[in-house]
Amino acid sequence: MRATSRLYQACRITLFTRQNCQLCSQARTVLSVVWDTRPFALKEIDIMKPENKGWKMYEFDVPVIHISKAQAPEEDPVRSSNAAKLMHRFAPEEVHAKMDSVEKT
Repeated sequence: MRATSRLYQACRITLFTRQNCQLCSQARTVLSVVWDTRPFALKEIDIMKPENKGWKMYEFDVPVIHISKAQAPEEDPVRSSNAAKLMHRFAPEEVHAKMDSVEKT
């Protein structure tokens, strides 16, 4: 049996968040709904932790998600402007569409 092409092109989603963020909680719920139908690798980055100071650019924009191919290099603040991303409020359909776009590249 062969794996489908979707498994070969699995996505990684990085969620940029912070504590006490209601929109971040809603984003986690949306990502959970998406994952139920289309699994992906998830990484969460709390932008307020000292070790994540490079991501301070999102301090007033969380939640933000970056969507990339699973085998792509780790997220880097220097290249963040090139990332496929969604910010603030987003629906499962928007996440699916952005994942489709990333998988096609």
